[in-house]
Amino acid sequence: MSSDDRHLGSSCGSFIKTEPSSPSSGIDALSHHSPSGSSDTSGGFGLALGTHASGLDSPPMFAGAGLGGTPCRKSYEDCASGIMEDSAIKCEYMLNAIPKRLCLVCGDIASGYHYGVASCEACKAFFKRTIQGNIEYSCPATNECEITKRRRKSCQACRFMKCLKVGMLKEGVRLDRVRGGRQKYKRRLDSESSPYLSLQISPPAKKPLTKIVSYLLVAEPDKLYAMPPPGMPEGDIKALTTLCDLADRELVVIIGWAKHIPGFSNLSLGDQMSLLQSAWMEILILGIVYRSLPYDDKLVYAEDYIMDEEHSRLAGLLELYRAILQLVRRYKKLKVEKEEFVTLKALALANSDSMYIEDLEAVQKLQDLLHEALQDYELSQRHEEPRRTGKLLLTLPLLRQTAAKAVQHFYSVKLQGKVPMHKLFLEMLEAKLRGSPKDKRVSSQDGKSACASRGQSNPRGRPISPSTGTPGGQGKHLWLSV
Repeated sequence: MSSDDRHLGSSCGSFIKTEPSSPSSGIDALSHHSPSGSSDTSGGFGLALGTHASGLDSPPMFAGAGLGGTPCRKSYEDCASGIMEDSAIKCEYMLNAIPKRLCLVCGDIASGYHYGVASCEACKAFFKRTIQGNIEYSCPATNECEITKRRRKSCQACRFMKCLKVGMLKEGVRLDRVRGGRQKYKRRLDSESSPYLSLQISPPAKKPLTKIVSYLLVAEPDKLYAMPPPGMPEGDIKALTTLCDLADRELVVIIGWAKHIPGFSNLSLGDQMSLLQSAWMEILILGIVYRSLPYDDKLVYAEDYIMDEEHSRLAGLLELYRAILQLVRRYKKLKVEKEEFVTLKALALANSDSMYIEDLEAVQKLQDLLHEALQDYELSQRHEEPRRTGKLLLTLPLLRQTAAKAVQHFYSVKLQGKVPMHKLFLEMLEAKLRGSPKDKRVSSQDGKSACASRGQSNPRGRPISPSTGTPGGQGKHLWLSV
């Protein structure tokens, strides 16, 4: 598919550059909202990637036969039933929603991530039994037995060595569930008493970053600024208004950033929407966490907006502050690097909990591509920590739980009508909490009462749509164009 087919033409807005994003042609750095910029509230989910130059209306729905060039003239009502059934989000933060993949140990179908690695139930149970029982094996051959689904029981020593090689974490096994487990098991296995462990491949020398990680570094957006409204008195209203406005602008940037993840543009439009609608808050939270790493007990929402515990309490955000701070401390302990952060952020998007994926195989390929990129980076740059990849992946469940708390909090703010919210932010909140297309149509009516009652503009001088931006809102709607 040519770049013209994947991008809008000259009618695009200026939020995100729409240069070809394939790895072979390089990745342009994302253009950045200037501090005075704002997102057009009439465009909904797709406003970051295609709006009329006048900024008055969103373009029509994308054409059914192609993603660029001639826009479709259908109204939303003509397309809603098909598109929204594909892109609706069932909002359950469940790790078992991950599409099936292959076990990295034996090649069987994996049932999920166990001890930090995609693995099947058989290899998961084998690894657990070995660690809990402090079992030592010995290979009858040359410690090079092939481990496959059919032959995985032929050599326990080589199978266990393969588990360790692919990154299974001994620390993930609950040793206290066997009698005397913690006393009997030594966490640092002596290679002299376990000869098969001494045959692990020697770590490679340092080498340049993998291409995927390099692309992700280039795709990182520039810094955003919160710019709190100067004329508003300090308090919870000012804090919430500032954060909602900041989140709306960050969402525009996230949509453009996702375009530059290698492999993302190869997904169907429906799957791109589903992944973004499902994981956007996790991506926002991860950005806050990374910016906050140099600070002690402070959260950096933006370069010019830092909140400590007292500020968070006054803003009614104390519970969310503590939840995010827990993540900050966990990443501090791991001493996460920027290369790891950008890869984890892409993994959080690809590993969403959406129940409405059209092409599971394509999404799985994207997940595997990013997972392998993280593994390759750790192997080349942090080879002294062979289990670091698993430790990083094990932070994603806590990230998802924290994002769930944030979504619930801001949705309650929306229902209370405390502060005006922009259309894109409202749309994404409802996509996260309202699973079916039917629910989304109903929710648009709720949004009218929540926003229209507060007038047509917010304290920042930016228009607020009377619709939440969900289906059933105002007229024509472009979700996404890549």
